[in-house]
Amino acid sequence: MIEFHFKDLLDIFIVAFILYQTYRLLKGTSGMNIFAVLLTFVIVWFLVSHVFQMELLGAIINKVANVGIILLVILFQDEIRTFVSKLFSRTATNNIVKKIKKIIFKVDDSEHISGIDQITQAVFNCSKTKTGVLIVIEREAELTHYGLSGEVIDAEINSRLIENIFFKNTPLHDGAMIISKNRIMAAGCILPVSNRTDIPKHLGLRHRAGLGMTEKTDALVIIVSEETGRVSCMHQGGLKLNVDKEYLTNFLITGSII
Repeated sequence: MIEFHFKDLLDIFIVAFILYQTYRLLKGTSGMNIFAVLLTFVIVWFLVSHVFQMELLGAIINKVANVGIILLVILFQDEIRTFVSKLFSRTATNNIVKKIKKIIFKVDDSEHISGIDQITQAVFNCSKTKTGVLIVIEREAELTHYGLSGEVIDAEINSRLIENIFFKNTPLHDGAMIISKNRIMAAGCILPVSNRTDIPKHLGLRHRAGLGMTEKTDALVIIVSEETGRVSCMHQGGLKLNVDKEYLTNFLITGSII
């Protein structure tokens, strides 16, 4: 008969908590794939070694694990570095505290929509003048790493400020603007460029950078073409071209491409 003690329950709770927090930190990022592979590997290893007690297969898996960890560190060093910095950052602690407050005190989390009108107004004003725009809006995955590649601003969302930043020939107009926690975090930021081959030929580097960002994170991306003035929306590798104000507003509220 299997004995079950309080320490066993505590052990399960701690492991579940660590896995959940790891999932939350990696959710919406390319590191999520690493987490899924590692979790699957651990489950298989546990079943083989401890449940079914297959000694030979267990020994083989142990050898593979020793080499696999080294390969993961080499192949995914950027993702691991970002994860570690997020794990020990003050922001990660604050997010846990906020989550607890929401559960206990039922705090409303709808403040993220307060800047939608300002963003929409700025985007379509830039569209009229064919001013190139690349705006990235943070969701679950933190974008601090990308924000540090540009100039940190930390300002309230304001349509005039957005238009001035992207005005032609200004120092920051070529990079991306990152909006985080209902504030303009930074501008002139460098984004990863997508290597997809199915992107329409007429779309330039701005669109490729936007798609690259949505492939690595769960961020929302808005682009205004400098050639045509058309507005595009991107999310999770999806692309919607030539959208109107109503669509953009709905995109910012729902966080999805229809």
